[in-house]
Amino acid sequence: MPASSETLLELRDVDFGYGDRLVLSNLNMRFKRGQVVAVMGGSGCGKTTTLRLIGGLVKASRGKVLFGDQEVGAQTRAGLYALRRKMGMLFQFGALFTDQTVFENVAFPLREHTDLPEELIRDLVLMKLNAVGLRGARDLAPSEISGGMARRVALARAIALDPQLMMYDEPFAGLDPISLGITAQLIRTINDALGATSILVTHDVPESFAIADYVYFIANGGIHAEGTPAQLRASQDPTVRQFIDGTPDGPFKFHYASTPLAADFGIGGQA
Repeated sequence: MPASSETLLELRDVDFGYGDRLVLSNLNMRFKRGQVVAVMGGSGCGKTTTLRLIGGLVKASRGKVLFGDQEVGAQTRAGLYALRRKMGMLFQFGALFTDQTVFENVAFPLREHTDLPEELIRDLVLMKLNAVGLRGARDLAPSEISGGMARRVALARAIALDPQLMMYDEPFAGLDPISLGITAQLIRTINDALGATSILVTHDVPESFAIADYVYFIANGGIHAEGTPAQLRASQDPTVRQFIDGTPDGPFKFHYASTPLAADFGIGGQA
């Protein structure tokens, strides 16, 4: 399904920090219905924090996070619970319940958020597992399946309620090339089938650029660059180029900001 012009989610002039340390500043992002949007940037730039703001796990210190016409940060506990029913989340490495079978993992959100009869829950779970190619693994434990299969089970669980918004936190981490390709294609296919909006937080440039409609590139606490994958591939911005090309030298620094080395070790005057 092609992306519409309707905005499902918007971050408007958002600031967020921990104590005196500002992590994100003046963040402005729009996510349209039907789009797959990649949010990229170096480790620690605030990508996962952006997902936490959207899900209401943390609140912006300034600005608004708008899901439709509702402000996420202004919701009561009950309101936030209702909003999250419209969101699906694929956690890094899947985060399956290890003491439950594949079937029980996918059934969990249906039992938690609905009053559907067990017969209907069974059919829905098998449909979701079939969509990710794992209907035959329904009775297995997470310990009995591969990492790539576990990621697909987690995807089936995330789409159990047919969410309007899907969020993926590093969905390709730790996957072999075949599983990675399968997962990427599933993200695109499922997004189009649901008519949903997907936010893809990732470091993986080729796979993300192959399925994304739009890309936000975060650096230095804000949106450093944005555009289609083709536009970012053509960018000559040094920060963007270093990230896309994976070069060790450039604006991204290896060392976290600190006092001069001599000052910490008492060199050059102070013992």
